Amino acid sequence: MIPIRENAGAVSFAVKVHPRAKKNTIAGEVGDALKISLTTPPIEGRANKACIELLAETLNVPRSSVTIAAGQSSRNKVVRVAGLTLEQVRERLALS
Repeated sequence: MIPIRENAGAVSFAVKVHPRAKKNTIAGEVGDALKISLTTPPIEGRANKACIELLAETLNVPRSSVTIAAGQSSRNKVVRVAGLTLEQVRERLALS
């Protein structure tokens, strides 16, 4: 399982985004990051928005609880999720 850090009422973890894929899905792990495939291109923040929507849906939290803490214009990002514990995130990512 990928490393997940918990601090100040939120958890953060690394993701690697693969834009222009066939479907939106969490495709497993690559190194220490969660691999996320998205159908949208990385233009004008569309892939970032799709990444946030996919993670919010998967983790069953509002979109406003999911933010990109680092890597706005990179495929390698750090995502922060407010309102969940480390155990809840691990549990919900394992079901997807």
